[in-house]
Amino acid sequence: MTLFSRFSDHIGAALDALAARGAVPGDLDRSAISVEPPRDPAHGDVATNAAMVLAKPAGMNPRALADLFVAELGALDEVTEASVAGPGFINLRLADDSWRDELALIFSEGGDYGRSTMGQGRRVNVEYVSANPTGPMHVGHCRGAVVGDALAALLEYAGHDVIREYYVNDAGAQVDVLARSVHMRYREALGQEIGAIPEGLYPGDYLMPVASKLAVEYGDRFVGAPESAWLGLFRAEAVSAMMDMIRADLAKLGIHHDLFSSEAELQAEGKPAAAEKWLREHDLVYDGQLEAPKGETPEDWEPVELPLFRSTQFGDDQDRPIRKSDGSWTYFGADLAYHFQKSQNADELIDIWGADHAGTVKRIKAAVAALTGGKTRFDVKLVQMVRLLKNGEPFKMSKRAGNFVTLADVVDEVGKEAVRFTMLTRKADAQMDFDFAKVVEASRDNPVWYLQYANARISRLRKKAADAGIDLPAPAPARLTDHELGLVKLLAQFPRIVESAASAREPHRIAFYLADVAAAFHAWYNLGNDDPSARIVLDNDPELTATRLYLADGIGQVIRNGLSLMGVEALEEMN
Repeated sequence: MTLFSRFSDHIGAALDALAARGAVPGDLDRSAISVEPPRDPAHGDVATNAAMVLAKPAGMNPRALADLFVAELGALDEVTEASVAGPGFINLRLADDSWRDELALIFSEGGDYGRSTMGQGRRVNVEYVSANPTGPMHVGHCRGAVVGDALAALLEYAGHDVIREYYVNDAGAQVDVLARSVHMRYREALGQEIGAIPEGLYPGDYLMPVASKLAVEYGDRFVGAPESAWLGLFRAEAVSAMMDMIRADLAKLGIHHDLFSSEAELQAEGKPAAAEKWLREHDLVYDGQLEAPKGETPEDWEPVELPLFRSTQFGDDQDRPIRKSDGSWTYFGADLAYHFQKSQNADELIDIWGADHAGTVKRIKAAVAALTGGKTRFDVKLVQMVRLLKNGEPFKMSKRAGNFVTLADVVDEVGKEAVRFTMLTRKADAQMDFDFAKVVEASRDNPVWYLQYANARISRLRKKAADAGIDLPAPAPARLTDHELGLVKLLAQFPRIVESAASAREPHRIAFYLADVAAAFHAWYNLGNDDPSARIVLDNDPELTATRLYLADGIGQVIRNGLSLMGVEALEEMN
């Protein structure tokens, strides 16, 4: 049990004691109580809003309730001071042994330090990437892929049962365009001169392998055949080949999905029709006419009766058609059925989408609310595009895919660790500049390098002590200075950062926190540059060396745990 979770229990016990004495009602809702570090460290080590959130339901003045809490909490052995601030906040100052115990906990739990049971095993479906299967992954997909993968790992670490899903959009017009593009390359593979690729088809050379395979397997059978004879076959072969390519691209980033769901299979199995039937049975779909689009004159507009989902009942600004006038499914209709399928196998849903899909968020949220009776938490995280730079200037890489920069190009240029970490250094919905020079720069201005350097320095410290013949006995944490205890206080925040990041669905919070840990470590390490007695490894004081290495190892453990959540390998050595 970590320090902040332990104090959550202390506050619960204090509330139980007050209720037992009749000082407060016994049925107060405790869910809004928070335990966290004060904003100003001068106020103490732990703060809680317990009195503020419970005062009204308890029918008490917040400060009066806070005084009761202070009397209970101040009697704990590990609390040296308890006080009330402002309208009723409670601040606690802890004994140094509390922080020494927390450092020992980091060692005993190792890679599990920070792991939480907050999720209580709830199943969460995280759908991310879901790029159209029309070619290799491009750099625009990279950020969403990393955000989704890191979020899945974070939720798992926080006690959720996570399904990592990729939705294959293989039923739309774009895959027919793909099949036609492959057919041209197929003719080319058979020796025909095809000339320039027509506008609207996919021009990339990446289509040549699947086209060559089809040429070998079928010869010239489909060269002059009508499209109806080959479209389905070429579509299936092309999608399969593109998905193999996409999986390989994602593997370069260390990303693997648990489940690939096909839109074409979804429709073939009648899932959209089943969803429509369910919605009609619950009076959530009706046959009606859409209003004329803005700017259309009555002469230009021909109203058509369509099946409409009552999305306005769930916060949307208009009801949405689920079928087109020709009876085929709208994109929304198919997407609605897909989310219906997902909701039947998960307690919570998360979609990672590009920011260009912002206009469809409201309607799909309305659909999920309708289909689940509002019982399934559903979050859509929008991810902004990435601008490629080099030394601050727009950077144009060679476009081996035909007309875009691939994810593989970027990973090959700077490496997986730099790509993954950098993609998490800003909030997902904020614009990002990816500077190829900066992400490999060996300076404190490069957060991934600075963090990796911290872990490598800690590894080198252990080797230096071993080379000096310094035996590392059981640590003597009593010799930790106030400054060093401050480092432990920073490390102790990791478990609550994990829980808050998981709750908010924001994995970038881990990157922000690790940046603070790296900066604090380097500042501590550099004290020895001016003061030899402040060095971590002291040849003439093995006991103090052991204590400082104990702390350094604790810092390294938290760094490694955090990097692991981000899918970034912690380096032991750096060139």
